[in-house]
Amino acid sequence: MSLQNHLLSDEQMRRFISHGYLILKTDFPAEFHDQLNARLDEVMTKEGNWGNNILPRLSEVNDVFQSPVIRGALTSVVGPGYVMHPHRHCHYTFPGRKVQGWHKDSYWGHQKVRNHHNWWAMIFYYPHAVDEEMGPSGIFPGTQYYAKRAGDETEQPVFMEGGPGTFALIHYDLWHRGGANNSQKNRAMMKFQFARMEAPSAPAWNNQSSQWRAMNGDAPPTVHEALWRSQWRWHLGQAGARDQDAVDENISQLAAQLGSDYEPAGVDAAYRLASQGRSAVGALAGALTSDDANAARNAGYGLTAVGPTVQAELVGALTHPNETARMYAAFALGEIGGEVMESSSAVAKLVDDPSVEVRRTAVEALGLLHSPANATIPALVRGLEDEDGQVRFTSAQALQRIGPDAAEAVPALTRSLRDENRYVRANAVDALRRIGTTEALTAALDHLSAHRWCPTTTPDDTF
Repeated sequence: MSLQNHLLSDEQMRRFISHGYLILKTDFPAEFHDQLNARLDEVMTKEGNWGNNILPRLSEVNDVFQSPVIRGALTSVVGPGYVMHPHRHCHYTFPGRKVQGWHKDSYWGHQKVRNHHNWWAMIFYYPHAVDEEMGPSGIFPGTQYYAKRAGDETEQPVFMEGGPGTFALIHYDLWHRGGANNSQKNRAMMKFQFARMEAPSAPAWNNQSSQWRAMNGDAPPTVHEALWRSQWRWHLGQAGARDQDAVDENISQLAAQLGSDYEPAGVDAAYRLASQGRSAVGALAGALTSDDANAARNAGYGLTAVGPTVQAELVGALTHPNETARMYAAFALGEIGGEVMESSSAVAKLVDDPSVEVRRTAVEALGLLHSPANATIPALVRGLEDEDGQVRFTSAQALQRIGPDAAEAVPALTRSLRDENRYVRANAVDALRRIGTTEALTAALDHLSAHRWCPTTTPDDTF
């Protein structure tokens, strides 16, 4: 069946952008989920949790993620070239399991500047029916744009209940938690993560109208129309385009809100300022280089939303003595993208920055900037040799995003196949695969052949 028939609709995309999730259902017969769940129960109870190796251990799981329904949903949100991240996990809970705390997932043990744009998504998949007693996953709609919890009545949880084959498509940064299992049944939730490889150049869903339609009564508890319109334009491939629905705002009043301790107010102010275009750039740039961490973070998002016209201000901030300003300036330049030598060269210099947070952000930005290769690739090769594991695996992922133009990095990526960090190794394999030259593919296949994993070898069946 054509993938086109399973792409999201405009209405579903609007809901995903505003609420941060969609509850959908695979189209497999009930017997498929029953058999998969029975095998999962057997493996988990006899062998324990295989963690990242759950996919090769239970190859049927890959059938789920190759289904047109899930592929169509993921393509709509993270683009047609998305990649499944090597971190996979089955949250398998026995009766009596306590409730989790509300959280955002870390980036494999690390933290970074969170992307408002959909560079990342997660799938939560249940192979069996889940009801309230079993402790379904809970989410706070609309919270994917906040670094902290609001902690007030705007946090209205939704719980993922449903029949076999139910899955949630979730913005990576949505606040969520696992519930307490008060039933007498085992509960299994498979969590897989997916990364976008390229910024949108056109709608990837079944788009019928380019016009954003206000959420009105269908919004999550906190309304951010300017933010949602900005995300909608980005998905359309119109990043930085003028916000046609913007109204005149008091710039000084909004600028004063950027540093608000109540994050929804600060985020909202950032995007409403961005909707004013160049007239608000001075206020946003001033906040970016201030000593107020909240204001600087929100200014980074606001300047990103303004788009390419702010590149000069952001390049200037890359040499600011405040490391927070350098970090958010690099972040914004990466999110804006564009093949601009001045931006790429300036960000590349930050790969040698004394601040590890700045280096982490710089290498990610280089992967989003892509070109010119003579500016980005040598810097990312240096990043592969950084003492910090997060810099190394982000450098490998940046090269993965650059793809064929990163052929110069093949020797360094080949060395990274022996890195102590599992995600550096995994990202290096995917980078070599996407580069696609004979040298790159040979290195990747030699590594995978030597490290092949047999899904039927267990302590009880070793031959």
